[in-house]
Amino acid sequence: MGLLSKLKGEFIDIIEWLEDDADTLAYRFERYGNEIKNGAKLTVREGQVAVFINEGQIADVFRPGMYELTTENLPILSTLKGWKHGFNSPFKAEVIFMPTREAAGFGWGTPGPFRMRDPEFGLLEMTARGHFSFHIMDSEKFIRNVVGTDGEFTKEEIEDRLRKRFVTEAVSGIAESGKSFYDMAQHYDDISQLLKERVDPIFLEKYGIGLDDTSIQSIDLTERSADKVEKRDELMFAGSRMNDYERKARADAMLGLAGNEGMGGGMAAGGMGMGMGMAMSGQMAGQNQYAQQPQGGMVPPPPPMPSAFFVFINGQQTGPMGMQQLQQMVAQGQVNGQSQVWKQGMPAWAMLSTVPELAGLLSAGGTPPPPPPPSM
Repeated sequence: MGLLSKLKGEFIDIIEWLEDDADTLAYRFERYGNEIKNGAKLTVREGQVAVFINEGQIADVFRPGMYELTTENLPILSTLKGWKHGFNSPFKAEVIFMPTREAAGFGWGTPGPFRMRDPEFGLLEMTARGHFSFHIMDSEKFIRNVVGTDGEFTKEEIEDRLRKRFVTEAVSGIAESGKSFYDMAQHYDDISQLLKERVDPIFLEKYGIGLDDTSIQSIDLTERSADKVEKRDELMFAGSRMNDYERKARADAMLGLAGNEGMGGGMAAGGMGMGMGMAMSGQMAGQNQYAQQPQGGMVPPPPPMPSAFFVFINGQQTGPMGMQQLQQMVAQGQVNGQSQVWKQGMPAWAMLSTVPELAGLLSAGGTPPPPPPPSM
């Protein structure tokens, strides 16, 4: 190499960064012993920013474009160097290039279960995971607080730091969303936006970066909380089936009364009105109509008013009916001492003749029950 070539190689004429790695977040253009001379060319491509640093102090920042380095476009560096009339001799300076495009592929996830008070299920334990991306907005802050003195800074070096902070805010954001676990899957976009609004100002202030995208992939229950939710669903399903069962029994009772040929239209209407009134009063009192189930497969109807009985006639349940109606049916031979009767408070259906308050009806008419068998 000749002397001219050697001297020429000591000075940097072109300063640029040809990106070859999408994971690089900062590239320090620095060659040992090389200097930058007056009139050197600086090329900053789209999606990049170049920052000049003098003895550890941030000086001038260049956006995309082609520059000829002179005193005019290096005002801060000129002041730091003490160039009053422009620089004529080469100088040493660090130049850091950084991409301003979106840096994607950052995953986040809770390291373990976190607790949240669910509006429907109470205290639940769950996990969450997702992705986020960002871009460098404040290059000076990014260099001061993140890059430091690294010659080349990659996404991997900052990923763990960002993930930990993101997860902390994500847990708080999910808990403050006020969504029930059942509703969260339908509102992932809303919750993601909430997380972005929480984390974005923190990342900008601390690291000089802004979030581009925040997404939730899943929010899952732990096994213990999943069992809790499943049991609660089973209870709700059972309660719903019981309500349907009660409504059907109530309807069957009223239809049976209306279809009884032995009663007048007024009596049937009165019985149906009484049944509906008793059903409403039972619901208002919040009582379970089937706290005690009768034996023999016969299901008791809704709770009747005092002294209102149901009677099993010809394989059908009729009622409710009062004492006067029962007396009329005994007199007509529709009911006798062996007829099965039931009212609210009785543990099971029983023969009319065994119910003390109905014994007087038999003396007024009807067929008495058969005598008990002789003792052995």
